[in-house]
Amino acid sequence: MILIGDNNIPFEEVQKVKDINDFLKTKPNTLVLFNYQQKMVEYCSKNSLIYAVVIKDLKEAIYANALSAKYIICEKSISKDIQEVADNYMFDSKILAIIDSNEEFIEIAKNQIDGIIYRSILK
Repeated sequence: MILIGDNNIPFEEVQKVKDINDFLKTKPNTLVLFNYQQKMVEYCSKNSLIYAVVIKDLKEAIYANALSAKYIICEKSISKDIQEVADNYMFDSKILAIIDSNEEFIEIAKNQIDGIIYRSILK
C-alpha cells in the first residue's frame, strides 16, 4: 500500500502546480501534483513528467491513466469504483484515496485501494 504524507513513512517530494508555467519552477525528479486539467495532463505526458493528478470522476481517471499519470488521486467516496475499473483495465497508474488521518487508511486497505494521500499534501 502506498502511503503519501504519513509522518511514519518517508515519501517522495511532491510539488503542487496550478498551471503549465509552474512546471518551469519545479525541481528535477519531483512529483508534480495538480487538479485535473486536460492541457496539463497532455503536457506532462508529452514531456514525460512524473505527475499525480486529482480527479473528480471516472472519465478524468481514464484520461489520466491513458496519459501516463503515476498517481490518480480521488476522494475516498469514489475510490472503490475507480479502483475496480483500474483493476479491470489494468491501469498503470496507481489509485490514491484522499484521507485526513491515519485512522482512515485501514478502511482504504480493506477496499483494496492502491494507496492513500493525506489531504494536507494537496493544499
